[in-house]
Amino acid sequence: MRAARLLQILLLLQNRGRMTAPALARELEVTPRTILRDVDAMTEAGLPVITFRGVQGGIELGFNYRTRLTGLATDEAEALALWLAALPPALRALGLQAPARRARAKLIESLPDRSRAAMQAALLRFPQAADDAPEADPRIPAIAAAIRDGRTLTLAVRSACPVRFRPMRLGCGPQGWWVDGPPLSAPALQADWQDINISRAPVDTDEMPP
Repeated sequence: MRAARLLQILLLLQNRGRMTAPALARELEVTPRTILRDVDAMTEAGLPVITFRGVQGGIELGFNYRTRLTGLATDEAEALALWLAALPPALRALGLQAPARRARAKLIESLPDRSRAAMQAALLRFPQAADDAPEADPRIPAIAAAIRDGRTLTLAVRSACPVRFRPMRLGCGPQGWWVDGPPLSAPALQADWQDINISRAPVDTDEMPP
C-alpha cells in the first residue's frame, strides 16, 4: 500500500509541479504528517524531492526529474485496455473514432513494457466489437465543428421560425442530444433540430445572434 502511495506522490509531483503537503494529503486521502513521512522515505531512496518552507512553499521534484512509471498494476492495465477499446457512442456520433484510435495506440505505446504487454494481452483475450460504426446523425459532428470554430448555428431553417444562436455546448442525455448557447434560454433538443445551417464565418464575439 505504501509503495503505491509513494509512486502516486511521485506522479502527482511530476505532472502538477510543486504541491503542498495538505494538497497531496487530500489527493491521497491521508494526513499531511503521512505525506511528510513519505517524502522523507523518497528522499532516503535517492529521489530528488525538494521541500520549500514558507507561504510559497511546497514539495516538488528537482533536477527536471521524470519517470515513465505509470503505477498500473496488471489488472489496472487490463481494465484500461478494455476501457479504451470500447469507444463510447458519443465518440462515434461526433466523428472522433479515428482520432480516438490513434490516441489509444499512442497511449499504449508510451507505457512501460510490462503495462504495455498487459494491455495488449487483454485486447487479444477480450476483443471488442468494431468501433467504426457510421454516425447515426450527420448533424452532430457538424454542430461540434461549429462549436470548435465559433460559428453561428441555425436550427429548423425551413420552418416559419428558425432558431439562430451561437452554439457553446453539445451534450447527450436521457432525451437524446442537445445543444445550447446564447441567446437560447434552454437547450435545443435533437428532436427539434430539423434541418440546420452553419455560418461560413466565425461569430463576432461582440455581437450576439438575434
